[in-house]
Amino acid sequence: MRVEHCFFCSAPSYPGRGITFVRNDAKVFRFCKSKCHKNFKMKRNPRKVRWTKAFRKAAGKEMTVDATLEFEKRRNVPVRYDRELVEETLAAMQRIQEIKARRERAFYRARLAKAAGGSVKAKAKEADRLAVHRNAHMRRALADAKPAKVRARAKSALVASDGMSMGMQTD
Repeated sequence: MRVEHCFFCSAPSYPGRGITFVRNDAKVFRFCKSKCHKNFKMKRNPRKVRWTKAFRKAAGKEMTVDATLEFEKRRNVPVRYDRELVEETLAAMQRIQEIKARRERAFYRARLAKAAGGSVKAKAKEADRLAVHRNAHMRRALADAKPAKVRARAKSALVASDGMSMGMQTD
């Protein structure tokens, strides 16, 4: 049984499920559900639709570069049946799934830690707060000193917003 992946959302598409679309140039597109097919017909970009796997990878919400992800790729080399080889393959698949799950948990933990306290804005805000606290003596000195009176001249009413006087006519 070959499990294909949806062209739009990258979800697994099992045999007998979903929609297969073949374009005039013989390119085959498989979709897991009509929602993906409709979005494809509307020419939507999967990297901009928030519920797709492509969006999650582009936005850095899922792992993109990892050796365990390479094992999911399809292999088209037929192999003669051997019971020991099947047992080894199943054991290897379980081990790969464990490694993948552990790495994903570490990835999500790091992402959440970065979001919680490692944000750049929060660090900049804290640095600004410390600078204000360190220079409190300057604020007190400025508050104690009497500010000099500054008089501003009023703008002339004859000057228009484009910088020409109202009496001039331009062509």
